[in-house]
Amino acid sequence: MTPIPRTPVGDLPEDSALAGYVRWLAAHGRTFAGYEELWRWSVEDLDAFWASIWQYFGVRGEHGPVLGFRAMPNAQWFPGTELNYVEHMLGLSEDAGRSAVLAYSQTRDPLRLSFGELADQVGRAREGLRRLGVGRGDRVVGFLPNIPEALVAFLACGSLGAIWASCAPEFGARSVIDRFVQIEPTVLLTVGGYTYGTKPIDKSADVAAIRAGLPSLRHVVGIGYGPYHVADATPWESLLAEPGPAVADPVPFDHPLYVLFSSGTTGPPKAIVHGHGGILLEHLKFHALHLDTRPGDRILWFTTTAWMMWNVLVSSLLRRATAVLVDGNPQHPDQRAQWRIAAEARATLLGTSPGYLMACRKAGVELSRSVDLSALRKLGVTGAPLPPEGFDWARAQLGDATPVDSVSGGTDVCTGFLAGNPWLPVRRGELAGPCLGVDVTAFDPQGKEIVGQVGELVVRKPMPSMPVRFWNDPGNERYRSSYFDIYPGIWRHGDWVTMTRHRSFVISGRSDATLNRGGVRLGTAEFYSVVEELSDVADSLIVHLEDAGGPGLLLLFVVLREGIELDDALRGRIRSALRSDLSPRHVPDVIDAVPAIPRTLTGKKLEKPIKEILRGRPAAEVLSLDAISDHSAITAFSEFAAAIHSS
Repeated sequence: MTPIPRTPVGDLPEDSALAGYVRWLAAHGRTFAGYEELWRWSVEDLDAFWASIWQYFGVRGEHGPVLGFRAMPNAQWFPGTELNYVEHMLGLSEDAGRSAVLAYSQTRDPLRLSFGELADQVGRAREGLRRLGVGRGDRVVGFLPNIPEALVAFLACGSLGAIWASCAPEFGARSVIDRFVQIEPTVLLTVGGYTYGTKPIDKSADVAAIRAGLPSLRHVVGIGYGPYHVADATPWESLLAEPGPAVADPVPFDHPLYVLFSSGTTGPPKAIVHGHGGILLEHLKFHALHLDTRPGDRILWFTTTAWMMWNVLVSSLLRRATAVLVDGNPQHPDQRAQWRIAAEARATLLGTSPGYLMACRKAGVELSRSVDLSALRKLGVTGAPLPPEGFDWARAQLGDATPVDSVSGGTDVCTGFLAGNPWLPVRRGELAGPCLGVDVTAFDPQGKEIVGQVGELVVRKPMPSMPVRFWNDPGNERYRSSYFDIYPGIWRHGDWVTMTRHRSFVISGRSDATLNRGGVRLGTAEFYSVVEELSDVADSLIVHLEDAGGPGLLLLFVVLREGIELDDALRGRIRSALRSDLSPRHVPDVIDAVPAIPRTLTGKKLEKPIKEILRGRPAAEVLSLDAISDHSAITAFSEFAAAIHSS
């Protein structure tokens, strides 16, 4: 595809953070003609690359060998080295007056914190947690929205060597308990409710159920949030009542920093343990060399505390940037809401979802007429593939000087495998390239690298932010089966991708949901890009029910825009678009309208569970209702399954 023009195209802008790193490498005897050379060195000499990240970004303390045991899944990073992620987040004394946090909320007025104010609160919270008996290895959990108190509690926890985990308050009690009970927390921090748009959400019943469902709890800390309070709890103000030093205890490189949870749609959520050192090095690299985060920047990524992007967002403090925290309905009062916050915050990076961009495109949003985004240098997109038309819309609205950075990674590594950077051009519909230090490629079923064909996304060499382990996983059995079951010693992520001759990538969807009709493989993402481009369709889900030796049954479910009915004429337009844009083999046998498409709480379509329901399995066997955003969305699929299996 033709690269989107940049100034200069393909060259490395001299004011970028990546340029500073490349100049530093040159001063140390390593020169590179382009990103391909730099990336290849970063994966062929992992020891030299990650040692350079440590040295260039001024990680405090000395380190010995970079890699001990080198094979996945038990690679050993920086053995014998001690550090603390939190020490690097809080800054030095000269950073005290610099802006650290800018928080917007639909529950209370905006808040600002400098690095000095943040350090003071972290020191106080650290001292408060110590009074509650929290020490190294204890687990502290937050049932909290994306507010400064969540960041303060997380940093205070990490400073002690305790282990953090969080869930957003839109989660139901059962979903929260399923996650937190695995790690046996001793302290819970929680709000009593929040406001979503203009709708008050009282969570007192859920909080009571969570407390009852976590027998390991010794203390509950209640954070007053707008009009919402927590009964029979230590007030946040009491936790912070006594000053304490904003220090961080040194811990081993792989000491657990936090636990992130998988979606839990098809079984108990995986409790994925991430370590201090791996997250520190990976997030320094990712923010600076890929997101181009610079000191003084303002980083806004719409997320909740339950998604790994919250962890990435707050790590912008490592670069002495401001983390812009937003809590509430991201489309209230209208679809321009995210853009207005970005304009008011003077965001230099705005991160959002492909669905939001495509919705703005469909609604005819004209940004130049409504908001001032002159501070914006980059638009980040993740959570799903962004269709080519989304790139076109963003370019038309923001211009060539604000490139789209489409990122793909995962909770499993808490970073990106694939992302842009200032040295690569933007190609519509593609992810610009592999991240530094990530030996990512596409494999065929025999484990051979393929170009220009759909294959499995794999990582051939270890990354420091790969999980330290899964919690309660004796012998790493679940960890091994999650990523190393197909290609021994090679990380298989579960995405179908096509690697181009430029070493850019196109993601087709999850490999366990890929359609295969008549030997032709097609990712679900390509299907959605065609169907959801139609003006009458708001959302869609495609499922292929295979049969032995036959073509199987291809089912398309659509959510229609308000006032639209699914008639034969619309079905004809959908089939025509799929036939012309994809292939005749991928024209669905059945097109049916449903009220909503089931999604996880982080917005991903439930393709595999719905396929199992349509095969006749009860919904309760294949998913947890507490892990999805709209319980009622399942009903239509269960009724459809009952109808096809009774006929």
